[in-house]
Amino acid sequence: MKSNLIARNSSGAIPETKGSIDGSAPPKPKSMWRRIFLWWSEFSLQTKLLAITTLVVSLMMTGITFFVLNGIQRDAGMNDTRYARDLGLLLSGNVTELIAQGREKEVANVAEQFWRSSQSIKYIFFADPDGLIYLGIPISATPDSDGNELLLTRRLELPTEIVKRPKNPLVRQHLTPQGKINDVFVPMIWKGEQLGTLALGVKPNESTLANAALTREVTVAVFISIWILVILGAVFNALTITRPVKELLRGVRAIADGNFEARISFPMGGELGELLNGFNAMASQLEDYDDANIEELTAAQVKQQSLIATMADGAILLDEKGKIVLVNPTARRLFRWEGRKLEGQELINELPELLALELHEPLLAILKNSGENSDLRSSLKEPPRTLRIVLQSVSDQSGETIKGVAVTVQDLTREVELNAAQSRFISNVSHELRTPLFNIKSYVETLHDLGDKLSEEEKKEFLGVANAETDRLTRLVNDVLDLSKLESGRTMQVESIDLCPAMEQTLRNYRLNAEEKEVELKLNMEKDLPRILGNWDLLLQVLDNLIGNGLKFSSKGGSLMVRAYTWPDSCMASPINENQVAPSCELITPLPKVRIEISDTGCGINDSDQQRIFDRFYRVENTVHTEVGTGLGLSIVKGIIEKHGGKISMASEVNLGTTFWFDLPLENADADELFVQAEKNNYQNDERFSSD
Repeated sequence: MKSNLIARNSSGAIPETKGSIDGSAPPKPKSMWRRIFLWWSEFSLQTKLLAITTLVVSLMMTGITFFVLNGIQRDAGMNDTRYARDLGLLLSGNVTELIAQGREKEVANVAEQFWRSSQSIKYIFFADPDGLIYLGIPISATPDSDGNELLLTRRLELPTEIVKRPKNPLVRQHLTPQGKINDVFVPMIWKGEQLGTLALGVKPNESTLANAALTREVTVAVFISIWILVILGAVFNALTITRPVKELLRGVRAIADGNFEARISFPMGGELGELLNGFNAMASQLEDYDDANIEELTAAQVKQQSLIATMADGAILLDEKGKIVLVNPTARRLFRWEGRKLEGQELINELPELLALELHEPLLAILKNSGENSDLRSSLKEPPRTLRIVLQSVSDQSGETIKGVAVTVQDLTREVELNAAQSRFISNVSHELRTPLFNIKSYVETLHDLGDKLSEEEKKEFLGVANAETDRLTRLVNDVLDLSKLESGRTMQVESIDLCPAMEQTLRNYRLNAEEKEVELKLNMEKDLPRILGNWDLLLQVLDNLIGNGLKFSSKGGSLMVRAYTWPDSCMASPINENQVAPSCELITPLPKVRIEISDTGCGINDSDQQRIFDRFYRVENTVHTEVGTGLGLSIVKGIIEKHGGKISMASEVNLGTTFWFDLPLENADADELFVQAEKNNYQNDERFSSD
């Protein structure tokens, strides 16, 4: 039996396991960890927190479950221990008395029956107080010297705990090739005497162990399934939720950056698909709105540029460094910048030297945010102009940062010249008023003081001079009033007029003066001259001024011709045929005009005076000093003709004579059209004066 026990013990060695080191998977390359890190970094903070929370909860539940399983297994082991101890106590109670009486055969029978009655008992050993086994089941013994009995020759090694506490049973467990065995050591005491020790080997309850193992395996399978589901859920979340959300986030960022062409092409169904489709629809609408806004901004920019380009004043826009950004045509014309590329150039370097010196400090102060605006007046020599330059800073919404400078250039040349002309006019009028008033006062005062001493002829002479000076003063005042009426902008009343009586009446008024100067007056009118549309009084004043001027500047023995005839707006001249003495044309427009010409054979007007002959307050007499006048006559004539929608022109040659002509509309013309044409003429005159 000893050899068998030894064999059993030796065969219970645990076989070595393989593959724990050699069979392990090779370490993954670092690139795999890099990919995992990049994959993890793509998730949002919320997703990471959700994953970490799931991991922590799973680990906690796993720990709790394994703790409970260990408790179940521990309880099962304790139940097996109690069962083995109870079997040992039960057998000890049945055989202790028999052992004390020396009835070994009966002890063997009881032990064998007890062993056969329970399949869980693996062995039963009886040992004396010295530990020598004298009975064991299954029996393993050697024959004695007589050959009649079987005696055991193995000594039972008792645990140290049973030695220290000989009265208490002891249960322990050891592993055999057949499984775990619960060893039960029960001391046999009879009436205080130590009879030996009973040792039993009891197998644990297989059903309990099977249930515990099944529970453990099911629990492990459940947790493995949970982790598989978590991984599959993460993958599903990445494929179905996280990736679409990331695509949507990229699209939102693209829209926020102004890229309204961004679209999400990700096939997806359900609510996420509707969300992605809604984003694409929103992006399309934003793109349409952006295009519309760009068109509106472009149109507004074009309008603004057109407005700046059509400004009567010069406009220059500078950036925060004083470089030119925009220049309108008026500024280019004022500074003679036509055809030059000025964008990106410094304004100071493009201006005339003297003007640049004047603008340098004010512009520098504005660029340094030391001032908001500056206003200065400067003069240019070539061409002679007087300019008013206004510098205005352009700031951001806070008003702290300078974004640029707006420069406005106003041409004050006309105003200066008008002021000079008005000064000359006031001087001339003052002189003209002073002279007749002085003469009237002198002769009237002489008549008053020396009336009794003067002869009748002297009195008539003095009264005649006073009367002439009074007429002269009246004409001067009337000219001033007429000019004031023309400049007041009041609407002119027009009607159908026959010009023949007006021309005849005017010539009759000057016939005596013409005879006195021996100047021949001639009238050449077209037969059946059509009626015109105009103002009788104003046209009579035009004829009076032009005929009076022509007669005034005509030399002795000369002539003055007044002609009136129909003149088309435009025509195509045809070659001269046998029946014609001059080229002729067919009327192109259905309403021709009546042309009036006044020609004299006087001293003529030189080229320099012809350029300004129609200007207000300008007098040719200022240079020749041969005739008196205020310089308002031709200016008044020009204003009246323009009120009728026409233009007055002239041709003159020194020492040969001068011809003035103008056109008047027929009675079928539209009065409103005449008013529009008159306004157009005034605008063109202003533009021409500004360009000069």
